[in-house]
Amino acid sequence: MHCAGRTDTGVHACAQIIHFDAPVSRSVKAWVLGTNTHLPESIRVLWARVVPTDFHARFSALSRRYRYIISNTRVGPAVLSGLLTWQRRPLDVDLMHAEAQSLLGERDFSSFRAASCQSTTAMRNVHFIEVSRRGQLVMIDIQANAFLHHMVRNIAGSLMAVGMGRQDRGWLAELIAVKDRNLAAETAAPHGLYLVKVEYPEMYTLPEQALGPLLVSN
Repeated sequence: MHCAGRTDTGVHACAQIIHFDAPVSRSVKAWVLGTNTHLPESIRVLWARVVPTDFHARFSALSRRYRYIISNTRVGPAVLSGLLTWQRRPLDVDLMHAEAQSLLGERDFSSFRAASCQSTTAMRNVHFIEVSRRGQLVMIDIQANAFLHHMVRNIAGSLMAVGMGRQDRGWLAELIAVKDRNLAAETAAPHGLYLVKVEYPEMYTLPEQALGPLLVSN
């Protein structure tokens, strides 16, 4: 069994893609219903498809998209505990968004790479990154060809440091230039991170999914 990308403990996935070689022949409906009967309620198979033998959940992917969601409230959320990151200090979303644009394109993301990362290169291509506010929620939406270990959470931590006023404008661009993880902010908590989309070539005709999580509209 192979998946599009790994997630850390506490991180969520609304659109994880998995492929495997089936030992028996069943309808796609049977695969969905049958598999879900053996899974805990926190995990669900949404659909199944028969794909060509050259398809690989990880290596055929063109891009991955993550959302990092922050509850920017004076008191931490109770009902959504474990599903959001909480930051009680006011966040300057416009500044965070402006700073995030310095991360676009193909760059060396060593400053946002976990020490335990096993990738042979720190080069990644960020297609877009947007920071927006929806009521009391602040959302960091980022898509890239691939991500380093803890890359999104490290970016989120540094963006929050800027948004709280702990770091000056231009700091994210400096971090990219110095390629030093020790100079960036601490890794943000895992609870606010969601894998929301994995893009593949159209020839595989995989279903389109609504961008999650369900607590935030598209």
